[in-house]
Amino acid sequence: MAAPKIGSKVKDFSLPTNGDGTWSLKGAAGRKLVIYFYPKDMTSGCTRESQDFRDLHSAFRKAGVDIIGISRDSVKSHDKFVDKEKLPFQLLSDADEKACKLFDV
Repeated sequence: MAAPKIGSKVKDFSLPTNGDGTWSLKGAAGRKLVIYFYPKDMTSGCTRESQDFRDLHSAFRKAGVDIIGISRDSVKSHDKFVDKEKLPFQLLSDADEKACKLFDV
């Protein structure tokens, strides 16, 4: 599957989140989003990337932008990662690679 083009519509999807929630693209309709994909919780590069988004979170919120992180890790792993790094945004578990395939990740 080819990566979506900027400005194109993405098919709705929903995934489990840290904290035993569910996030859906449809539920974020009308919101500006930064969706970032990363390989694995608790690894050096992915931790640094998530820390950067954490540190800039208030600026993104001020601009009306929600941050969503997605990896193939489990919700349980995400819960530990969010707690350890004090991440103020949701991490989605894409174990079946539903979103990864939609975004050609």
